[in-house]
Amino acid sequence: NSQMDTVFFRDGVRRIDFVLSYVDDKDEKKQERRRAFEANLEKIGLQLETEDKSDSKDQKTYFLKIHAPWDVLATYADVLKIKVPFRESDIPHGQDVPLEWLSRPFRLPDDIIRPQCDYFTYPFDKNKTDFFLIEDKDTFFPPSTRNRIVFYILARCPYYAEGRKDREKTGIKRLLSNGTFNAAFPLHDCRYWKKARKDDGESERYNLYKHWARFLCFYKEQPLNLIRKYYGEKIGIYFAWLGFYTEMLFFAAIMGLICFTYGVLSYDDNISSKEICDPEIGGSIVMCPLCDKKCPFWKLNSTCLSSWQSHLFDNEGTVFFAIFMGIWVTLFLEFWKRRQARLEYQWDLVDFEEEQQQLQIRPEFEIKCTKRRINKITQESEPYLPFSSKCARFSLSATTVLLWISLIVACIIGVIAYRLAVYAAFASIIKDPLRKIQLVGRFITPQLATSVTASCINFAIIMILNFFYEKVAVWITDMEIPKTHLEYENKLTMKMFLFQFVNYYSSCFYVAFFKGKFVGYPGAYSYMLGNLTKLRNEECDPGGCLIELTTQLVIVMAGKQLWGNIQEALLPLMRNWWSSRKGRHNPENHYSRWEQDYVLQNFSQLGLFYEYLEMVIQFGFITLFVASFPLAPLLALFNNILEIRVDAWKFTTQFRRPVASKARNIGAWQEILNAVAILSVVTNAFIMAFTSDMIPRMVYLYVLSKDRSMSGYVNSSLSIYNISQIHPQNMPEERWYDNSTTTCRYRDYRNPPGHQREYDHNMQFWHILAAKMAFIIIMEHVVFVVKFFVAWMIPDVPSDVKARIKRERYLIQEYLHNYEVERLKMQLSASFITEPCSEMTLTSDKQEMLSECL
Repeated sequence: NSQMDTVFFRDGVRRIDFVLSYVDDKDEKKQERRRAFEANLEKIGLQLETEDKSDSKDQKTYFLKIHAPWDVLATYADVLKIKVPFRESDIPHGQDVPLEWLSRPFRLPDDIIRPQCDYFTYPFDKNKTDFFLIEDKDTFFPPSTRNRIVFYILARCPYYAEGRKDREKTGIKRLLSNGTFNAAFPLHDCRYWKKARKDDGESERYNLYKHWARFLCFYKEQPLNLIRKYYGEKIGIYFAWLGFYTEMLFFAAIMGLICFTYGVLSYDDNISSKEICDPEIGGSIVMCPLCDKKCPFWKLNSTCLSSWQSHLFDNEGTVFFAIFMGIWVTLFLEFWKRRQARLEYQWDLVDFEEEQQQLQIRPEFEIKCTKRRINKITQESEPYLPFSSKCARFSLSATTVLLWISLIVACIIGVIAYRLAVYAAFASIIKDPLRKIQLVGRFITPQLATSVTASCINFAIIMILNFFYEKVAVWITDMEIPKTHLEYENKLTMKMFLFQFVNYYSSCFYVAFFKGKFVGYPGAYSYMLGNLTKLRNEECDPGGCLIELTTQLVIVMAGKQLWGNIQEALLPLMRNWWSSRKGRHNPENHYSRWEQDYVLQNFSQLGLFYEYLEMVIQFGFITLFVASFPLAPLLALFNNILEIRVDAWKFTTQFRRPVASKARNIGAWQEILNAVAILSVVTNAFIMAFTSDMIPRMVYLYVLSKDRSMSGYVNSSLSIYNISQIHPQNMPEERWYDNSTTTCRYRDYRNPPGHQREYDHNMQFWHILAAKMAFIIIMEHVVFVVKFFVAWMIPDVPSDVKARIKRERYLIQEYLHNYEVERLKMQLSASFITEPCSEMTLTSDKQEMLSECL
């Protein structure tokens, strides 16, 4: 049975390019479909070989092996315009990097980094086979190209009997969905832990596992050329992007760590926190209740710990870091464009235009769109979706997306209501220093307890909504019937990202820009949804709202990354462990190659889509709200180092081999990243101005302070209210303050009682508001000017790549021209020999004239 671990037919010569599996369940309709489908495949020219169910492990499954002979490969390579080598490249590789020895520990062996020679390539033409470098027809097309061609055939092959025309009955996808076949997949070339036998060809899967998929290789470069060769350009581009993003995160993480360290080192210089914690200052300030009835009056020094915590993230270094991240985002996107251009050249994607993908209309579109019209460009008849149908489908799709976004907003309002209701409960427990929970109360303020529990509930809601919306998004995108795979992915990308953007970030936007901004003051509090709910709008922690935004961001971002890693790594590991326990008496090396691959997970066409989505959401966290948590890039860096190897491990060991597909860039994600980058400058400027206490502190230090120090800032940031004027419905049920206390303090800049414009905003408020607006305008302009200058300075395509592309195009034209001349000469010579002597003179004249023209 060990002879079955092969990628060839029983004759050991013909390569297995695809495998279909099915269980014969005596269903006559399915049997009829299979017979018709197999007959049509053979008519196209594919060769089939069936493995009987008696040879399979479960004694139930048949395996249909498919081989594409040379004629079929050549025909469809011509149709798909697949580029193939015609001459070895004589353009030298880039010069060695200076200090090359420094990078040696991170490098991989040359045969892994460059698994094949560089060639000049040209779209395959069946009529010019002698132009191309065809040494052996069996190995001329690599396995990834072969499986791509066979899948193209399978997706378009009908399964109706001869003489009948039923457009619906077409393609392997429909046969898989109606249960006629269980699975369709190309084979891996060997087991991942063991090389293939010499006569079975290369062991690329083993090399990928050894040099890429093991976690111990985390510090090594990725073998991108080998990934591209084995899995295709689309998967190669994803790993190139993820690797580049992780490299760039390293610089952001170091800068974030420096800013956080500055916050730790300047801990002792934090005069504001010292004043809050001082029993003489903070201990003597009685604060107004933070909610109605349940919340008592409280002493300012009870928030001592949260004011220290807030200083770690809300300090002078944060402004610098927010500006740095605005510039970092631009550098990342610009340098990625250059890297992408270099990969396009190296991977032969320069002339791979989207039109080539447009040629590959989705089989679902061809089947469902029965109306046809003449294409203005190709002048060929093609299916199309009428405008009225397109509008109706789009309207239903847009309504569904808006409905789900409204559902998120409703959930966010629900969480805010929870925060307001539960805050009163926490306040009534964690309030009186005489209570037994004094020890806990010292560390957990009502604000912190509410913020943490609300963030956890919010995270749970996010994950539940995500689970359901993913299915809805796929359903409505299918309903729109996009014409090509590219259009399908772009439509799904926009729907999913729009939803996830609102889902993941709305709670952070609430804490950053709404919480504590519409509170009112003790005599005129604002209520959620008016006075109907009796839920008073939340106030910020006296340490500032920034610490709550940090809490929210850490819980949602870290929770998402942790959950993602559990799903991607731990669940497959547990499944493997369980299956190995069940089947330990049947060692895997007794199974055939197709059965070993059959038990692996199927890599869906949207597999990469979810990987990109996860990383782009993370990118949003580390750019949109990074001013509140400078350690976010460090968290992301650690996650991504793990993510690359987990994804590599999944691709190499857990998934069937995907059908190779081409892509020259990261598609719609590029535009999304650009939009997030621009939005991040705005959000960070507003966080620094309105969420952080940075501007009020600066105004106090440089405008109001007499000795240019922060002493007295806490007192100046709190307004005074007369307790006797508090409305009975706002008064706490329990009063444990001194009867001598006649006033309480609250966070705002308002005139004191007795002033002619009592409780109106004072001049300090307007000074601070003007400073905030000026800061936003200056920061945005500085960052945007630097961004656009950097983008203008860095060309999208490196100059050496431009020169190489031009040189290669010139050489290709020259070689093609010489080939055509030689071919024409041979034809003329042949006709000269066969023609009668009387016409010899005329022919020789014609030959000379043609030679001169050429």
